[in-house]
Amino acid sequence: MFMTTGGLNRTHAIQGILTATAHTMLRSEKPDQFALFDGLFDEVKQALLQQAKDAGADGLIEVRFNTEVVQMNVAPKFLVVHGYGTAVKFPQTKKSD
Repeated sequence: MFMTTGGLNRTHAIQGILTATAHTMLRSEKPDQFALFDGLFDEVKQALLQQAKDAGADGLIEVRFNTEVVQMNVAPKFLVVHGYGTAVKFPQTKKSD
């Protein structure tokens, strides 16, 4: 299983678009913990890879990530990471006898 932010210069069939989101709440006493994004990226990557595996794909191409800091008027800040990519499968090659 592989994941790449680029395209693929090889014959492949598109299995579909996969998405995953992870979030965490920033505690009010530590509002600048933006290093927590690292763990969210890992969580999203693992979720995308698991979805691709469950779909029978060989890998993910054109993977993209979006980050967001969401602040509500009466609630604390939330860090959010969205990830999406295209699941692909390689055609089976026939083995000669």
